[in-house]
Amino acid sequence: MANKIYIFDTTLRDGEQAPGMHLNVKEKLEIALQLQKLNVDTIEAGFPISSKSDFEAVKEISKAIKDRSIAALARANFKDIDAAGEALKDAANPVIHTFISSSDIHLKYQLNKTREEVLQLAAEAVKRCKKYTDNIEFSAMDATRSDKEYLAKMYEIAIQNGATVLNVPDTVGYALPLEYSNLIEYLLNNVRGIENVIISVHCHNDLGLAVANSILAATKGARQIECSVNGIGERAGNAAIEEVALIIDTRKKDLDLYTDINIKEIARTSNLVASMTGYLIAPNKAIVGKNAFSHEAGIHQDGMLKDRSTYEILKAEDIGLSSSKLILGKHSGRHAFIKRLEDLGFSLSDEELEKAFERFKSLAEKKGAINDNDLKAIVQNEVREIKEYFKLNYYHILSGTNIKSTSTVGIEINGKLFEAVHFGDGPVDASFKAIDQITKIKTKLIDYSIEAVSEGKDAIGAVKIVVSNNGIEVLGRGISTDIIEASIKAYINAMNKIIEKQQLEINN
Repeated sequence: MANKIYIFDTTLRDGEQAPGMHLNVKEKLEIALQLQKLNVDTIEAGFPISSKSDFEAVKEISKAIKDRSIAALARANFKDIDAAGEALKDAANPVIHTFISSSDIHLKYQLNKTREEVLQLAAEAVKRCKKYTDNIEFSAMDATRSDKEYLAKMYEIAIQNGATVLNVPDTVGYALPLEYSNLIEYLLNNVRGIENVIISVHCHNDLGLAVANSILAATKGARQIECSVNGIGERAGNAAIEEVALIIDTRKKDLDLYTDINIKEIARTSNLVASMTGYLIAPNKAIVGKNAFSHEAGIHQDGMLKDRSTYEILKAEDIGLSSSKLILGKHSGRHAFIKRLEDLGFSLSDEELEKAFERFKSLAEKKGAINDNDLKAIVQNEVREIKEYFKLNYYHILSGTNIKSTSTVGIEINGKLFEAVHFGDGPVDASFKAIDQITKIKTKLIDYSIEAVSEGKDAIGAVKIVVSNNGIEVLGRGISTDIIEASIKAYINAMNKIIEKQQLEINN
C-alpha cells in the first residue's frame, strides 16, 4: 500500500523571509485560504515573536481555517514559545514548531554554548510547548552539518519530552541527495522511539538540490516534506511544493508514495503567490513557468500535434491551466503554423501559405513569438492581396534632429532591381518620394494612419494609407515591427493596386 507524504507548507513563514518580501495580514490570510484549497496538510502561518503582523497573521489564520493544522515557529526559548502558543489559541489543530541549532559550527559561532547546554535547552523547549499543544515539531537547525551521534541524541531527547514530529533541516542546502537520504536512514535506525513520530524534511535550494533531497528522503522513510509555493524562501529558497507534488503524482507507482494535494489548484496558487509577493516566476521554472507547457521548436510541435505524449509527461489541464501552447516563433515548422491558421479560420491556397509562412518567419526573426493578432495581420494585410508588380528588396534610412532625412529604397520590378535615393520631410516622406521615383507613378496621399496590431514594445504596427492616381483611389496596407518599413510596404502595396486597376480598365 502506498505511503502518504504529508505536505507542510512554509510559504507564509520561510517563504516570506525571502529578501525584500513582506505580506500583510490580509494578504497572508488570502494565501492561506488558497493553500486550504490546494489541500496542504499543515500551514506554517508565521513566526509570532518576530513581529506584530506575524503574530496577527497566525491568529487570524487560526480563526479562519479549522480543517487542517496551523503551525507557528518558535526558537527554543520560553518567550518565543509563549508567543506562538498565544497566537495559536484559536486554532483547531495547533502545531508549535520549535528549533535550535545542532551543528558545532552554529553552537560555537551563533549560540556560544556547549553541546550539553543545547540539549538541555531543547528538552525544556519541547516541554514548554506541551503547555499549549500536543502537536510539537522539533527541528535541529543545520542538521546535515552536525555530528550524527549528537544529532541522534538531540532527537531522542526531543521525543522523550513530547515531540511528535522531528524535522531534519538541510538549513544551508549543503547535502547531496544520497548523503541526505543516508542521514534519514541513520536516524531511523539509531534514535529510540523514532518509530512513534513523523520524520519531516526541510531542504534549502542553495545547490539546486532541495527537491531531489526531499524526494529521496521520502523513499527512505521521511513522511513529511516541508516546502513553499514557487520555492520561495531564504537565499535560494526551499523545495517547491508544485515540483514535489507533481513528482510524487507522476511517479507514484514507482515511488509507492502519494500526497493529498489538489494538483488542479497548483497554477492558481502559484499565480496568487507570485502576484502578492512580487517574486515573478522564471519562464523555464518547472511545472509553473510559462514555458513549461509551451513548445516552439518545429520537431516538438509536429510531435505534439500527432500525440501530446511525445513531448509532455504532464497535462497542463491537470494543474489548472487551459491547455498546452504551441508558440509560433522562428524555430516553428509548417505543421504548427498551418494548424494555427486553420484554428483561426483561414483556408489558404498553397501559394498563399508559402507567402504567409515566408512572411511569418521574417517577422519571427525580428519579434520572437508571434501571436494570433500578428498572424491575422500577416494574412489580411500581406497575403490575400494583389499581384506584386513592385516588390520591396531593401531600404536604408538616414535621419536625425540636425540632418535632412534621406531614404534609399531598392525595389524589384519583373525580377530586376531598381534603386532610388531621395530627401524628404522625415524618413517616411523621403521613402515615398524614392518609391515614386522608381515606379514613375504620381500619386496624391489622401490618408495615412498607424495602429498597433499586437501588444508590447515589439508589437507589430499596421500602416494604412489611401492614395489617388488619375481618379483611381486605393487603400494600401503594410505591417512590420518597424513603422517605417510598414509605411514603405503600405505605399508599395498601394502602387501595386493602382497598376492592377489600370490593367483592369485597359482589359475592359
